[in-house]
Amino acid sequence: MLIEAVLPPGALGEDTFGDPAPTPALFPTEQQAIAHAGAKRRHEFTTTRHCAHRALARLGLPPTPLPPSPSGAPTWPPGITGSLTHCAGYRAAAVAHTTDIPHLGVDAEPHAPLPPSVRNGITSPTERTHLRQLHTARPDIHWDRLLFSAKESLYKACSPLAPRPLHFEDAEITFTPHTHTFTAHLLPHPQTPTPTTTTTPLTGHWHTSHHILVTAVTIPHTPTTRPLTWETLTAQR
Repeated sequence: MLIEAVLPPGALGEDTFGDPAPTPALFPTEQQAIAHAGAKRRHEFTTTRHCAHRALARLGLPPTPLPPSPSGAPTWPPGITGSLTHCAGYRAAAVAHTTDIPHLGVDAEPHAPLPPSVRNGITSPTERTHLRQLHTARPDIHWDRLLFSAKESLYKACSPLAPRPLHFEDAEITFTPHTHTFTAHLLPHPQTPTPTTTTTPLTGHWHTSHHILVTAVTIPHTPTTRPLTWETLTAQR
């Protein structure tokens, strides 16, 4: 299973290449959410929910609807964190108990280069230098698309804690190719007294197969008794 190649212990994933036939059944509240959606959106929504329902069953949970929240993310059952992703020809879901993993984000993308205008819009000068070095060492990997996916996974993991929507300039990514991992630094808001100081990094994993690349980021429990909040996550060390 492709998605589980990037998940840590305690998280479970389900995925599928394409949309199953016949179309999986949805709960009424899920059906209402896509009542006026086009065919493409209906397939994406239905199949990712199908993956999520299967993953939750593996966690031992009874069947439960996953309607979208106001932000568009699934409404997970109490005590559960999770993330959905889809791209052309692939859909996946990952879930975990919050007692094991407080927050989780996954993303899948086609393993293809980004258009230069998009690449320049999602990267910092430091990241662009890093991407050039990576391409020289490992030209078989489309590092720009992988960086895009890594930031998507990071923002999905962080969004329940963030006080505002996150953007591509809110983090910097550094890859370690031989371990298939990456380090994500959330950047302080420009109005902070020391805007160049990064926060404690988060670690993610990446994998590519079947012309698809997948990434995952988890936010672990804090090592102290302080509750996990945006302030504790982004506190400068």
